[in-house]
Amino acid sequence: MEGEAAHHLGRVLRAQTGQLYELSDGERVWLGRIESVGRDRVQFALVEELPAVHPGADITLLLAVVKFDAFEWAIEKATELGVSTIVPLAAERSEKALLTAAAKRAERWRKILLEASQQSRRVRLPALDGLARPDSAFASRQDGLRVMLSEGATAPPLRKVLENHRATKAVLAIGPEGGWTDAEFAAAQGCGYQEASLGRLILRTETAVVTALASLNYALGGD
Repeated sequence: MEGEAAHHLGRVLRAQTGQLYELSDGERVWLGRIESVGRDRVQFALVEELPAVHPGADITLLLAVVKFDAFEWAIEKATELGVSTIVPLAAERSEKALLTAAAKRAERWRKILLEASQQSRRVRLPALDGLARPDSAFASRQDGLRVMLSEGATAPPLRKVLENHRATKAVLAIGPEGGWTDAEFAAAQGCGYQEASLGRLILRTETAVVTALASLNYALGGD
């Protein structure tokens, strides 16, 4: 291990020769024993391969950009809940100042995803796509179950939408604090997205992320 990760392991965590760590290349997992610790290099000996646990469902999260503290909390928890891809959306009702600043936050967001993946012992990091308009994101992701959270009075409960689904691939779209516009609803529906409600209570964006992803994992994730 080299670079920043090795520096953090050796200087911040003060790793010692002989300690055991789980190591992953994104596909497989090994138990590794530290053989030597340098300034920016840690050398391991591979002891044995460990079972690799992969999410039961391939879930893409289309998440409208909201205030960064809430957005970053949401993508951290989404990582812990096993999403495979996160796409920040420039929704019509997203704050324009936040959209302008979003590109400068990408590196910070990738670091959040890395740390959340390590904490939750994920084998593979989720992909973080660039900022996208909702209509283009809807059009480019039309495989599997497609769900768009809605506050509409006629939207069926998410529980009902998930009934009898055996999909292993899903796309979940969650809008900004002001909600989706009519044009965004129409674009999603034209791409096969189903509206779904989380109930009559109005949830913050980050709360909706955790609630909906937990429900999708329960319904689609198998083990």
